[in-house]
Amino acid sequence: MKMLSLWVLSLGFVSFVVYSKDWVLVEAGFEGFKFAQEEAIFHVDGVPSTSDSSDPKMVDLTLIQGATDKGAVCLDGTVPGYHLDRGFGSGANSWLIQLEGGGWCNTIRNCVYRQTTRRGSSKFMEKKILFTGILSDKAEQNP
Repeated sequence: MKMLSLWVLSLGFVSFVVYSKDWVLVEAGFEGFKFAQEEAIFHVDGVPSTSDSSDPKMVDLTLIQGATDKGAVCLDGTVPGYHLDRGFGSGANSWLIQLEGGGWCNTIRNCVYRQTTRRGSSKFMEKKILFTGILSDKAEQNP
């Protein structure tokens, strides 16, 4: 039986997951960071290539239907979500997955506040995000 694996890379506000059928994952953990009560319009920062700027890669939000039945929900009870870009060509078995990251809530007040942000509700997550830099499928940006 083949096992799937995920590599998790947390960079500031965003956690990235890279999938490959060639590796085995036993367990992945997330390291959180405490943030002040600030919310800005979300975008994934990258190093845009001037030749690629006219053709940005926008990736749709995928909501995990059925997760609620298993108890996997956001702070406000909405279903969790992620942005997935499946590989192609020689990278067909590799995927880029962006999981919203960015800390935890350690007080009731903070948890209630986070329910009104993308870090506590899929209702506030971006419906599409730009995959550039480390999330790009272009070798010039992400060798």
